[in-house]
Amino acid sequence: MFKIGEFSKLSLVPVKTLRYYDEIGLVWPAHVDRFTGYRYYTADQLPWVNRVLALKDLGFSLEQVARLLDGDLSPEHMRAILAMKQAELERRVQDERERLMRVEWRLSQIQQEGTMPNHEMVIKQVEPQLVAAVRDTVPHYPDVGRLVNEVYGHLGRVGAHGTTCAVIYHDGEYREQDVDAEGVVFLEKPAPAGERVKIYELPAATMASTVHHGGYSGLTAAYRELMGWISASGYTITGPEREIYHRGPTVVGDQNDADCVTEIQFPVEKVG
Repeated sequence: MFKIGEFSKLSLVPVKTLRYYDEIGLVWPAHVDRFTGYRYYTADQLPWVNRVLALKDLGFSLEQVARLLDGDLSPEHMRAILAMKQAELERRVQDERERLMRVEWRLSQIQQEGTMPNHEMVIKQVEPQLVAAVRDTVPHYPDVGRLVNEVYGHLGRVGAHGTTCAVIYHDGEYREQDVDAEGVVFLEKPAPAGERVKIYELPAATMASTVHHGGYSGLTAAYRELMGWISASGYTITGPEREIYHRGPTVVGDQNDADCVTEIQFPVEKVG
């Protein structure tokens, strides 16, 4: 028999860990001296310890290891548990691969520009949102403001109140003119519709998002960075983008107000 220190050297398991394994009933000594309390182990226990270490190396918790080593566990049950662990590890690997792609994208941006990127990108889950909206074709992008104003005007006439406003662009590409846009105002509760104003619920979506602090003239760079990040992160765009105006210009129509706060959102899903 081996004292616990000797068995620790043979098994490469720290003495403290062996004592803990004994406490939780995972690896127990072959004999405990009732007078001294010394723990003794045998060489026959080394395969069992190796099995514990091997299952831990696969990413199982000690509680899971104990269940896997239960003699009553059928081969079918064992296969099912291992298959679940395999799927979990594959998801983790995919998540880390996507994180690596984002790190590489940021490095490339710094190398190209010589400075830190101006915008931070995140993936966020957007809940369903009740909105009042008007969709129309406007001559140019700055003209989308009249759609939002039309919605606010209608809400004022029917005694309803909106919160943040936004524009949804339905073209799927940049256009020099004749922009298919939808001005929306987020609602806290239902309101009457109008001749051109619709009341409906925007569906929940997974959004790639960035926030631009500055004038609207700087949104082009924010769009470019966000779309590059989406591609580099293994996502694809699945629908029209949204511009959410968390803080508009102090002077209506001022495209260069540095205090504006605008969020750009693209609905996305993972490629493959």
